[in-house]
Amino acid sequence: MKIPKITGIIDRRILVNFTADADIAKKIVPPPFTPKLVNGKAIAGICLIRLKQVRPKGMPAFLGVGSENGAHRIAVQWEENGELKEGVYIPRRDTSSLFNTIAGGRVFPGRHHQAKFDVNEHDDQYHVAFTSSDGTVISVDAKVADELNPGSIFGTLDVASDFFKAGATGYSPNGNKYEGLVLYTDNWKVQALEVSAVKSSFFEDESIFPKGSVTFDNALLMTNVQHDWSSGCDKPMVVSA
Repeated sequence: MKIPKITGIIDRRILVNFTADADIAKKIVPPPFTPKLVNGKAIAGICLIRLKQVRPKGMPAFLGVGSENGAHRIAVQWEENGELKEGVYIPRRDTSSLFNTIAGGRVFPGRHHQAKFDVNEHDDQYHVAFTSSDGTVISVDAKVADELNPGSIFGTLDVASDFFKAGATGYSPNGNKYEGLVLYTDNWKVQALEVSAVKSSFFEDESIFPKGSVTFDNALLMTNVQHDWSSGCDKPMVVSA
């Protein structure tokens, strides 16, 4: 699926990140993708992003639209033209926007589930939650911190930042293919968040992640980032023999 280049503002982006057992992640991630590992662990998570002034590049900002969105992600790698590429596999997307729900998978990549968002932000403190139409629930409470969560698998904020910056290409399932979407940012900068509470019905589902196979690791924040989106190279689904 090819779309015109889209531009806008990332008003707020929270990445809530977990480590997951590599063998479990391999069962979730479909070929041609494989989990990208850090110290033997897969990296999964949730992106909670508020977009503003989103419109085809070249159109004036006042014609743009905004929405709250959530994406479940797993860091992956794959081979393309003899090179090892990296990005994220996105098994599901959720949105506050009815347009995104209707157009997702038709006009732009990825089916989107309609969700009701509950957001409260003040004094560097953030509460972002949503309940989707199928009952999927996410909630995080956090505040801006000076350093990465102690004990994070990444060790430092810079290492974590570089890891997630490299995962700018996302693939979502749609029909018989995986549709690619590439994020470009002018000023990539993340802050650490100290998380006081996090809930995810997806990562707490023991039919997907057996007890003890997934652990909260860290959370990161981006604000007020100019960005563009463009189509990536779609990939066909691989049918197992």
